[in-house]
Amino acid sequence: MNSNIIQRKNLADEVASKLQEKILKGAYQVNQKLPIEAELMKSYGVGRSTIREAVKILVNSGFLRVQQGVGTFIEDASGINEPLSQRLKRADPQNIKEVRKILEAKIAVTAAMNRNGNDISKLEHFLDKRTTAANADQLEECINAHISFNVLLAEASKNEVLSDLYKLFAIQLKNELLDHYHDTSYFKDTSGSYHNLFDGVLRQDPQKAGYWSTKIIETNI
Repeated sequence: MNSNIIQRKNLADEVASKLQEKILKGAYQVNQKLPIEAELMKSYGVGRSTIREAVKILVNSGFLRVQQGVGTFIEDASGINEPLSQRLKRADPQNIKEVRKILEAKIAVTAAMNRNGNDISKLEHFLDKRTTAANADQLEECINAHISFNVLLAEASKNEVLSDLYKLFAIQLKNELLDHYHDTSYFKDTSGSYHNLFDGVLRQDPQKAGYWSTKIIETNI
C-alpha cells in the first residue's frame, strides 16, 4: 500500500479526533453548519482531501450530517455510542493510566492461572527480544517487543474480552511510548520487573504476577 495514503489517513484521523472533541465540548451547537472547507484547512493546516476524509469519518460516526447542496451540519451526538478506540484518543492520559493499572493487573492474574506451554514460549521469546533490543539501544524494536509481550499476556488470560480490550489500549500505548521515550533507558530499568512478572506467570502464581504488573505500570507513562 502507498505510504502517502497511510500518512494522509492518519492525518485525517487526527483532524477528525480534534473536530469530534470540539463537538463533544459544545464548541459547535447541534444543527450548526460546519465551517467551510477553506476555513477548516486553514485552522488545521491540512489539505482539502484530509478535511474531506475527516468529515467522512465523523459522518460515519454520527457526529455530522451532510445535506446535499446545503452543507455539513453538527448532529446531536448525545446518544451516540462512541467507539472506544476513538474515545481513547481524546482521553486524559492519567485516566487511561488508572484504567490500564486495573486492566493489566487483572490480565496478569488471569494469565498466571490460565496460560499454557505455548503461551510461555511466546512470552519468553518477546521478553528476550525486549531485553536484547533495550541493551542494544534499538528503541523501536524494543517497543515492538514490549507491546507484543503485553498483548500475548492478555491472550494468555484466555479471556477474549480482556484480550480485545487490551489490544485497543495497546494501539495507543505504542504511539505514546514512541513519542515519550527517546532511548531505551526505561526498558533497561524495568527489565528485572518484567522478568519477575513473567516468572509469576510461569510459576502460575497469580499473586506475584499481579503484584509486578501493578508495580510496572506505576513507573510507566
